[in-house]
Amino acid sequence: MTFHTVLVANRGEIAVRIIRTLRALAIRSVAVYSDADDGAPHVAAADVAVRLGPARASESYLDVAAIVAAARATGAQAVHPGYGFLAESPALARACAEAGVVFIGPSVAALEAMGDKIRAKEIARSAGVPVIDGVAEPPSSRCVGTGAGSGSGMPAGAGVQHRDAALVEACQDLGFPLLVKPSAGGGGKGMVRADAAADLPEAIASARRVATAAFGADTLLVERFVPAPRHIEVQVLADAHGHVLAVGERDCSLQRRHQKVIEEAPATLLDETTRTSLAEAACAVAANVAYTGAGTVEFLVSAADPTSFFFLEMNTRLQVEHPVTEESLGRDLVAWQLRIAAGDPLDLTAADLRPRGHAIEARVYAERPEEGFLPATGTVQHVSWPAGVRVDAGIAAGTPVSAHYDPMLAKIIVTGADRTEALIRLDSALAETVLLGVPTNLDYLRRVLATAQVRTGTADTTFLDHLAPEQAAPPPEETLIAAALLRHAERWDTTLWCQPSGWRVGATEPPRYEFETATDPVAVTVDGPPEAATAQVLPSHPVRQVSLLPRPGSAVVHLLCIDGLTATLHATSTEEEVWLHTGGRTHHLVAARRQTARTSAASAAGDGQVRSPMPGTVVAVHTPGEAAVAADDLLVTVEAMKMEYQVRAAIPGRIEWEASVGDQVAADQVLATIHPDGPQDHPG
Repeated sequence: MTFHTVLVANRGEIAVRIIRTLRALAIRSVAVYSDADDGAPHVAAADVAVRLGPARASESYLDVAAIVAAARATGAQAVHPGYGFLAESPALARACAEAGVVFIGPSVAALEAMGDKIRAKEIARSAGVPVIDGVAEPPSSRCVGTGAGSGSGMPAGAGVQHRDAALVEACQDLGFPLLVKPSAGGGGKGMVRADAAADLPEAIASARRVATAAFGADTLLVERFVPAPRHIEVQVLADAHGHVLAVGERDCSLQRRHQKVIEEAPATLLDETTRTSLAEAACAVAANVAYTGAGTVEFLVSAADPTSFFFLEMNTRLQVEHPVTEESLGRDLVAWQLRIAAGDPLDLTAADLRPRGHAIEARVYAERPEEGFLPATGTVQHVSWPAGVRVDAGIAAGTPVSAHYDPMLAKIIVTGADRTEALIRLDSALAETVLLGVPTNLDYLRRVLATAQVRTGTADTTFLDHLAPEQAAPPPEETLIAAALLRHAERWDTTLWCQPSGWRVGATEPPRYEFETATDPVAVTVDGPPEAATAQVLPSHPVRQVSLLPRPGSAVVHLLCIDGLTATLHATSTEEEVWLHTGGRTHHLVAARRQTARTSAASAAGDGQVRSPMPGTVVAVHTPGEAAVAADDLLVTVEAMKMEYQVRAAIPGRIEWEASVGDQVAADQVLATIHPDGPQDHPG
């Protein structure tokens, strides 16, 4: 059997990546999209696209009926779910089967077994694989122990508060620290660490909220937190004819808040004996549920004793980091998913899977590392990818980045003859990546690669959480001059006779351009036409000879010459902002006349105003109106891009709310006011 039409039930870079393989195999592709993704790159890449509904995922990408209806309307024979959203949904697999459409993934039974993390652990244990002790609440709302920490019963249909309390009670014998995680889904979303008993109730509530929003199911699992492990996962392929094959392993230890940031293959931590043991364990777990398709069995491995490992979970789908396996082995995993789903036998052998080098992947996120990794939104104004490496991206110039979905924008994947060469190539590729209009973690990724722990391959899963935040620093003088020169060029082009005279009685006053920096506003004066100007960073820097010339064929790539030294400059600007990329770094400058949301939020905090740190949805209000609060009390939780951020009180006082649960809020929007001397009277 060969598919002629496949619907991709996803968005962003994974949808684009799947469509690429479909096109290579001459299979007609069908994309789906929400209102927020109308005209998105994955829509443009497909042969045909179908609107699902509004931007909210629950009304579009999580709508099983809408996806199956789109498949039937377009004549799709199969649905590829990608990862995230409904990728591990038994409901989608069951609905596809009822509609006579092939679900490109495992059976409903396997999805249900491995999607419930407590059942997955029981399956792993029955296969002779070590597991971590924990407690879980299955959909029946009955707490069940998974080892030393057995749980107490909980009546079916109990309310959320009752279930939370019962789960807290069931965890009493586990000890701390603990890790609370959604039983459904994966990718580290919703995982919350509780270091003490006092932290557990809010950790459970937070994990439950994220689980509901991201996966449509709020069942939770609580495990012992394993300190400083390595995260090693084994890629498996299994067909409907009883063949199960381990297709290499990946080291995914570089994580922040349980979200993977950099992944690589193969895992250099392992010796051949342990590598074989992990592969055999992964295959045994998959065989225990008659698994079919591509899947990943994840393990926590002791860095001190790599022969000691524990089953973590099985992801019944394609992984975000699958490209490093593809690049290191030279195999297309999506193509194999399609063949297996079509009924073809798995005719690969271990001899076909010898690594041809070392592959490393870095995830590019829309976020602000210097501000606690707050997610960022905006519109991509300009993008330029590095040459000679693999890039899986779901954005292009003009793509809006909203708070509705995951903040990952792209993945940069490189291969080297060995790990050292791969690291060098990845740093070079990140330096060449230009993405203007939305804050990203590109500079942060290069900083991570430069650390001794990453270079030597000794970083564990806690390393990034302990990496000190980079202190914001003012941009270099060359960047300030470039920004001023860009502003000057725009002004020059729109001024009468194409020349701002700056005329006054006496000496000519050159135009002045002011920008906010991490410390104080900085002014730059520019005199003369952009192609032959003089510039001075005030107050005391020397005058420098500068010129700005556009590179032929591009309005956003310039040749910048300062005192005889020429460099390539990628630049875009709006009325209030300038984005620049040069020398492997991106700089975002704001006109000094505009007070940024982050600056105003910081100053307002001292005056009692509680502001949202980002655009998103208010998902929890932790303090009732008119209540007295102390400094650092938890006030409100805002969710955006499938992650929660907690806002705490900056000063003591009595709180007055302006926002409530469910409100969509903008960055810097006032959520509440803390009155130091109690609530104030309002007229009227």
